[in-house]
Amino acid sequence: MSKKRVRWIKRFKTWHKWPAIIIAFLAVLFAVSGIVMNHRSVFSSAEVSRKLLPQSYTYKHWNLDAVKGSLVLSDDSVFVYGKAGVFLTDKSFTSFSNYNKGFPSGIDNRSITSLIHTQQTGLVAGTLHGLYLCQSNNNWQKVSLPVSNERITDLTQKGDTLIILTRDYMLKSVKLINSEVIEIAAPEGYKKQTSWFKFLWNLHSGELFGIVGKLLVDLLGIVVIIISITGLIHYFYRKYVKKKISKSFKQQNLNWHNKLGYWFVLFLMINALSGMFLRPPLLIAIAKAKMSIIPHTHLDNDNPWYDKLRKIRWNEDLGIYILSSSEGFYFLNETCSISHQPKIVQPPVSVMGCNVLQQVSSTEYIVGSFSGLFSWNIKSGLVYDVGNGKPYATKETMGRPISNHMVSGLVYLDNANAWYSDYNKGMQRITAEKEFAEMPKVIAQAPISLWNLCLEIHTGRIFESFLGPFYILYVPLSGICVLMVLVSGFFLWYWVYRKKKSPKEL
Repeated sequence: MSKKRVRWIKRFKTWHKWPAIIIAFLAVLFAVSGIVMNHRSVFSSAEVSRKLLPQSYTYKHWNLDAVKGSLVLSDDSVFVYGKAGVFLTDKSFTSFSNYNKGFPSGIDNRSITSLIHTQQTGLVAGTLHGLYLCQSNNNWQKVSLPVSNERITDLTQKGDTLIILTRDYMLKSVKLINSEVIEIAAPEGYKKQTSWFKFLWNLHSGELFGIVGKLLVDLLGIVVIIISITGLIHYFYRKYVKKKISKSFKQQNLNWHNKLGYWFVLFLMINALSGMFLRPPLLIAIAKAKMSIIPHTHLDNDNPWYDKLRKIRWNEDLGIYILSSSEGFYFLNETCSISHQPKIVQPPVSVMGCNVLQQVSSTEYIVGSFSGLFSWNIKSGLVYDVGNGKPYATKETMGRPISNHMVSGLVYLDNANAWYSDYNKGMQRITAEKEFAEMPKVIAQAPISLWNLCLEIHTGRIFESFLGPFYILYVPLSGICVLMVLVSGFFLWYWVYRKKKSPKEL
């Protein structure tokens, strides 16, 4: 073996060993949390007490998406809803009573995205896992829908008709006996494209190739766990347990570490690289970029609105639907046979989606997302930034994907009594003279779902308490570290172990 190759082998040993020791524990966290996130419905009943988590995960003043919206039926009947479920109060918010009887166990199953009341159906709730109708005994019962993806993004009303919006379809129903699936016309200039963000998201989770792809990514997670454990055993064997573990076990441990590494190295590198672009700062580079859809993948769908629908409202005065999608706002005619983007300025909406779309006059709406809170006149195109009190000016370059005002919900009684929920700061006044009511214990003590906890772990947000604003670098730096370990490990195997020589211990 040449001296030059020997020098490179020594370098790769160093690049493989020390980053691997550092990243092994974090890699296991990535793998376990990723597997749970890949099967939300399976783990929907699992939850964790917030007392076991850093202080930043304790509910304070209605933060952390505890409230997404409100529904006023009378002075004595006001519902607030969100990730904590549905609660009944009054216009003075003096007390809150639990209104979640009938939902399946687990906080994730009562994460409410929208709540509405119609004369024909009564109280209806849209959740992450389906549509629910409140029976006469205040007991929620699930309603079957004629679509495969039952994740409800919004509910609204047009006359006596209930409008149900999922991620993929718009449905109409009068009494929830039969729901009609509406084919929304493709928008003007529609091209069969997807965003790089959505492509990488589906690639990272494996959903790009359906259930087979998701199971493959689950397998990659298991491989990461085994590689991490066997690698640590090999390192600590040399240092601490030489006399306690046989050499045959040590050799078998190393063999499995090497084999799994070179069998799956390409898939692991693709998975790590795709994950790095799903979080800032690398997310900024691809947030607005488009690409052609790869044929025969999960994203190759004839529905032009597949996985794009977020919010919808019927405007009686103008006779149009206002539709919020991942591609921006659209106007639809009454039959949904014509859809077009308005040729006026639109308020910015975060890549995470629109959280607030509240009509306040015949032509004015409050629009909120993690990009901020805005007042939007859909006729004139005037957009007013409620956060800084100035008219909104469009930006030519892509900046931070989130605003200082991370709007996650709205409590709206009337134009003079409105509050918005900031994800971090909690309830903030818009027009109300008084601060919002204190958060009652029945809501403040609500647990976090296992899925949401795994999301916090997977994105690194759970380390914000220790790292401060630098936590935003957790994913890209971890990804670089993983790639360094994989590349160096592959070359060590190729140069040292491939021919089954008797190598010196790493």
